[in-house]
Amino acid sequence: MSAAPVRNPNMVGRFPDVTFRYEEPEKVVVEKEEKREGGCKRWFRKICPCCCRTPSDDHDGTDTVVTITTDNGGEKPPTGSLELDEFLLSVQSVDLLKTRTGQNRVEHHTDRYYGDNLIIRRGQNFQMWIELSRPFDPSTDKIHLELRLGPTPLLHKGTLVIIPLVDDLQDNCWEAKITEKKGNKIKLSVNSLPTAAIGRYELTVATQTPKGSTTSRRNPDNDVYMLFNPWCEDDSVYMDNEEERKEYVLNDVGMIYYGTETQIGARTWNFGQFADGVLAACLFVLEQSRAPASGWGDPINVCRLVSAMVNSPDDQGVLEGNWSGNYMGGTAPTAWSGSVDILKQYHNKKGSPVKYGQCWVFSGVTTTVLRCLGIPTRSVTNFSSAHDTDVSLTTDVYLDEKLEPIDELNADSIWNFHVWNDCWMSRPDLPPGMGGWQVVDSTPQETSQGSFRCGPASIAAVRNGQVYLMYDAPFVFAEVNSDKIYWQRNADGTFSQIYCEKNVVGRSISTKAVGSDEREDITHLYKHPEGSEEERIAVESASRHGSKPDTYSIAASKDVTIEVTMEDQGPRMGEDVELSITLKNTSSEPRSTVLHGQVAVMYYTGVHKATVKKDDTLVELKPNEVQTVEWTLQYAHYKDQLVDQAALMLTLSGRVTQTNQVLATQFNFRLRTPDIVITPLGNAVVGKEMAAKFVFKNPLPRVLKSVKFRIEGLGLQNVREISYGDVAALATVTMTEKFIPTLAGPRKLLASLDCQQLTQTEYPHTVPADGAVGVEVE
Repeated sequence: MSAAPVRNPNMVGRFPDVTFRYEEPEKVVVEKEEKREGGCKRWFRKICPCCCRTPSDDHDGTDTVVTITTDNGGEKPPTGSLELDEFLLSVQSVDLLKTRTGQNRVEHHTDRYYGDNLIIRRGQNFQMWIELSRPFDPSTDKIHLELRLGPTPLLHKGTLVIIPLVDDLQDNCWEAKITEKKGNKIKLSVNSLPTAAIGRYELTVATQTPKGSTTSRRNPDNDVYMLFNPWCEDDSVYMDNEEERKEYVLNDVGMIYYGTETQIGARTWNFGQFADGVLAACLFVLEQSRAPASGWGDPINVCRLVSAMVNSPDDQGVLEGNWSGNYMGGTAPTAWSGSVDILKQYHNKKGSPVKYGQCWVFSGVTTTVLRCLGIPTRSVTNFSSAHDTDVSLTTDVYLDEKLEPIDELNADSIWNFHVWNDCWMSRPDLPPGMGGWQVVDSTPQETSQGSFRCGPASIAAVRNGQVYLMYDAPFVFAEVNSDKIYWQRNADGTFSQIYCEKNVVGRSISTKAVGSDEREDITHLYKHPEGSEEERIAVESASRHGSKPDTYSIAASKDVTIEVTMEDQGPRMGEDVELSITLKNTSSEPRSTVLHGQVAVMYYTGVHKATVKKDDTLVELKPNEVQTVEWTLQYAHYKDQLVDQAALMLTLSGRVTQTNQVLATQFNFRLRTPDIVITPLGNAVVGKEMAAKFVFKNPLPRVLKSVKFRIEGLGLQNVREISYGDVAALATVTMTEKFIPTLAGPRKLLASLDCQQLTQTEYPHTVPADGAVGVEVE
């Protein structure tokens, strides 16, 4: 991956140095014929009234294109409608059995998608009825289906599909068999290829008899939507655990984690992959990529396309990133609580990027798109996530002669947290064992093969340090398992390595647990236990493929250790911060040091915004003594420097006088924001109005300006934004909102708050919307 050459104002807070579209077939316009109808035309209209109608002809069936074949020495074919039945076979109608409660949608696990289109999964059989102009005669008649995908369907590219009629169905190929006949109707059982390209196919039916052939015209209502199939063993996204399929494909609500390792917060996210308009929007994203549809059958390729298209720096993708703190002209990233509104805005605006997103928004939208297309996907949060800018596979901190940070050289950063995605698929392009979960990251950080995208990178490869395997494994490895190296500037301007922290990057890697709202720690999937021989071998193996392969030989005394801790869940916004610095002397001799402390307000990406306090503390340790120093940061120090996520970082460094041992550590923490307390009022019943009370207390001794609340809940309430206005210092806001539940079962009602002085306030509440059994709400 290569560094982005251009930084724009929205990248402030990201980087230290910044203060195939689907086209409808061309329509043919036929000018009105003013001349009197000729005899030949009258004869052909009599033979085939369905194709050559006068303006007064009534027509209620499926349009057909007809080709007449003659073998009687050039004599004119027999005329009359009775003779037509003897040698032509045309399609009158097609029934795809596509209702949400019908056999096809239920068996293909697509019954939750909004609308009555035929939505099926590849590699799996589906049923359809065809009504013909007369009974089908297998001894003389032939019939086949044609599917077209994309603007230029080609047979050899797999975007033009011919489905023949066969006597016995085979697996792993396109084919159809007649399973039932009723008069002029035939029922077909159709098999699809488990490697077929996904997308929206146009369906036509072609018939052939000894005397001629017909092809039905395309009806958009009969377009076939093909998705990946995690239930099909021959599909490369096959997942064998049903509970995991329910979670990673069918669950439309999830949790995304944020904060710091010691203060993990969770917010509910409405993925909404089955909502009205979302499937169309997701396919529109693929079309906007300008990539040929022939590549849409490979989940590796689709994930790379989606990773690039969810962000917008170089391809007018879904979301525009903004880390500046100024969100004028758009929606603050912290105000979003779901993907549906974002994707529908992008589709409705014909590909204009939606403003604005940050990592958790990019991840939430990516989860929605890939689950909608049928790829098992989850959002994953990595705490203390490194951003390696020079492919060294280390996170480098540069200090001056006085052990103070040199800000202009510290291009590498450690984000308090970073959110990406895991996607499930086989990797036939990699050695055996590299399939399973793959990292895909849509946040625009570095370029990969010329575009802002990342992955899919095999988690198994990352865990073992096999960073030479595609795609973008070095970048992901550095995010989760790079060592933090401290360098001190010498008198001659060179730098010497003075300290190495091996256990600060890639902490508490988290995702929502299967079947519950609990957090699951999946760090063990990404790396071996910290400090184990296996983990060190992986780090050293990976480093040999980086720009600094020889950075691990450093000798340092370990007589004195330093650790920063925080009580309970940490401080609330508006309060003073109290931390404990514990130093332990394990030697039998006294030790002393001067700790240089510096606390800075940080963007959650790890980029420095402002230093709010510096201090020096003399610490004298007796032999084998453990001493705790209480450290305080007053509200007045940080109140005017808060940014999104309210993240701060304390940097401590010092040198032990007696041994020259270097002490260095950094401690990230966030200020907890208040909850919006939601209380349902009355019973929640489908179709009946209910209410909920929302209570929020301003925690700051200052006025909150231009406060907006955002309320939504799948099956409860569409996205609703309430411009409340100003909230006085330490005041309490109480609101009551009414809504009508539309879906039964456990639902989530979400509320978030957006204002310049206070962000990331949200709280989900479970609302049981009970309805009559078997009621399906359209």
